[in-house]
Amino acid sequence: TTVTLDAVDLQWAIILQIFMLIWYSPVEHLTVRNLTFRGPLEELTEYAFQPLLSSVEQLISLDGSMKALTLEHVRNKVYYFNQEILYRQFSEMNIANLTIADAYMPHMLCPNRTSSFQCLNFSHNALTDELFQNCGTLVDLKLLILQKNKFESLRKVSFMTSRMKSLTYLDMSNNLLRHDGAGMQCQWAESLAELDLSSNQLVDAVFECLPANVQKLSLRNNQISNVPSGVAELKSLEELNLASNRLADLPGCGGFTSLQFLNVEMNSILTPSADFFQSCPRVRELQAGHNPFQCSCELQAFIRLERRSGGKLFGWPAAYVCEYPEGLRGTELKDFHLSPLACNTTLLLVTALLLT
Repeated sequence: TTVTLDAVDLQWAIILQIFMLIWYSPVEHLTVRNLTFRGPLEELTEYAFQPLLSSVEQLISLDGSMKALTLEHVRNKVYYFNQEILYRQFSEMNIANLTIADAYMPHMLCPNRTSSFQCLNFSHNALTDELFQNCGTLVDLKLLILQKNKFESLRKVSFMTSRMKSLTYLDMSNNLLRHDGAGMQCQWAESLAELDLSSNQLVDAVFECLPANVQKLSLRNNQISNVPSGVAELKSLEELNLASNRLADLPGCGGFTSLQFLNVEMNSILTPSADFFQSCPRVRELQAGHNPFQCSCELQAFIRLERRSGGKLFGWPAAYVCEYPEGLRGTELKDFHLSPLACNTTLLLVTALLLT
């Protein structure tokens, strides 16, 4: 039921024959890695190419055993044919899972009829914001993986999903996504529960363009410096990853009333707010390590917070180390102590007055 081919370097006509042979067989999962298809060029004019593909088109529209097709690391040494014909064959396949990864693929067509696709993985290609715009035939699609492509507009990505009624997971990591706000409306699939926007070029305005029902959200490795209050009402959000951004403090939970897990590691937090768990009562785990903590009187309250939190600080104590002042650099926060006299200005003044 499973066939894997590796290091396939053949003429495109022969590759099609192999696909057709496997399609008629009991095979359910076909994986082809390191695939190179070549000419000879004179056989691949559009007129010669079309009959080969039309026979495949008739084949792939039939109900067969095939459930999943994976093509990884695809290289094309044929340059003179209509690539849209090729995209059409893949878009019309009657299978549940299709992966075309690391293929320099610049586009993919919307299926002409209601598609049986449930998972599409087009990672590490050259796809842009024009993918699946105004596409209403991917109604059964649940997982869409588009990491490592060339998407730029978060707003267009939201509209791409708006007609995917079953979509629950979307991976848009490692793209070029931006969202400048300016009152631009976004429209996401209502079913979208998990969204990965890590490693893009997003700033604070991203919170104006997020799916209302999202439960898991990753904004890791962007350029976010603040979580604006009163902008995003994400009442279903349970996990939020803001690691490797530019935050100067812990965000509040005003718009995230269901938040349970928060990651703010590797930001620019010097002195975290000590009232975090009071403002975010449902949070069960806070990852705030690997920040440049400034060990001063203000940090004492946060250290006391850890003792009262009952182990809610993930990575304590090894990930929580003083960065400033230089004399305390490398000291774990659990070993940092200042006397009550040094941190209480009133007590210090009274003591000085009495001594005087």
